[in-house]
Amino acid sequence: MDRLETGELRLRNEVAAVGRLDSVPTILNMVCRSTGMGFAAVARVTDARWIACAVRDAIGLGLAAGDELKLETTICDEIRGHRRPVVIDHVAADPVYCGHPTPLMYGFQSYISVPIYRTDGEFFGTLCALDPQPAKVDTPATISMFTSFADLIGAQLDAQERVVASESALADERENSELREQFIAVLGHDLRNPLASIDAGAKLLRRRAADDRTLSIVTSMERSVGRMANLIDNVLDFARGRLGGGLMLNGDDLEPLEPVLHQVIGELQSAWPERRIVTLIDELGAVYCDRPRIAQLLSNLLGNALTHGSSDSPITVEAYRAGDVLHLAVENAGTPIPAATVERLFQPFFRASAAPAQQGLGLGLYIVSEIARAHGGTLSVTSDDRVTRFALTIPAISAEPCRLLSPGDPA
Repeated sequence: MDRLETGELRLRNEVAAVGRLDSVPTILNMVCRSTGMGFAAVARVTDARWIACAVRDAIGLGLAAGDELKLETTICDEIRGHRRPVVIDHVAADPVYCGHPTPLMYGFQSYISVPIYRTDGEFFGTLCALDPQPAKVDTPATISMFTSFADLIGAQLDAQERVVASESALADERENSELREQFIAVLGHDLRNPLASIDAGAKLLRRRAADDRTLSIVTSMERSVGRMANLIDNVLDFARGRLGGGLMLNGDDLEPLEPVLHQVIGELQSAWPERRIVTLIDELGAVYCDRPRIAQLLSNLLGNALTHGSSDSPITVEAYRAGDVLHLAVENAGTPIPAATVERLFQPFFRASAAPAQQGLGLGLYIVSEIARAHGGTLSVTSDDRVTRFALTIPAISAEPCRLLSPGDPA
């Protein structure tokens, strides 16, 4: 669509917008009734055209909404230029307009027209009225009434435009919502199912492995499967939290937490048999939490330590309870994390490592921080030449259900 067609479409929409204002027919009726004039209109006036948007015609002038007059034959063209009302009680007795061609052409003796502005100050057109007979319209009360009505029309046009924009945005949001649901379905089904098949195949191969070379390949496959499953989980959580309605955490203290932590450590130890993981997990007692989410949190932290930590130093997983507070930490040796990086570490899609073999989506630590926050806890990181430590603290007792916070929620 070229610029000319775009301009024409916009003009038609502006004319139609006035026609959709329920107040305009009432305004035109009140104008005619209060002044005694037989014709009133709202006109869109540009630098090239005069178009009737709404009309009340009791004198048979023959104009209807959508009709046009030659711009140069109208007084509204002059108003567009000087931006002031024009008010005439009796054309024949008016020193300025007694010889003006417009009254003679359209056969009127009384006339009033005031400019209509949008709220940003843009000139839209005019609210005008005329009649073949003289009328007393050049009064402060009449001019004030016309000006107030013109201001109301301008404000309502802007309000209507905002409503249309909101409805359009809502329609777009509904379409986006459908796309989000499809996106989450693809991740949750179309990617998980083939990944589960690969995982089952790798486990079968492990049982039948006859030499170290085969076992090494199977271990690498299982590690990749675990990493891909973790990526899918993280993207699903991000999609639900940022693009959807957030995630509910199902917290209770009905089952012990220690077996869940040991299971996570065992799974990652199986995928990384060459690495040493030191486990220091006390008896924790009844901990109110969402155990699968805490397992996900530990899996992300431990996987991060295995990926980025020093390969010749052990990784330590520590869990203990101090009063009504649960402490969970993962430590690893290796290159310290720069202070500037620590500040951004829990932002989504931020990746601290540039090594190709260590790159991911940058969602793991973000999800970890959100799980901690949803449990009413905190996640901290300290890193120096000796050790890097991620430490979680959460209340061990709670009577409130947990919810993963979405962006904009109070922390």
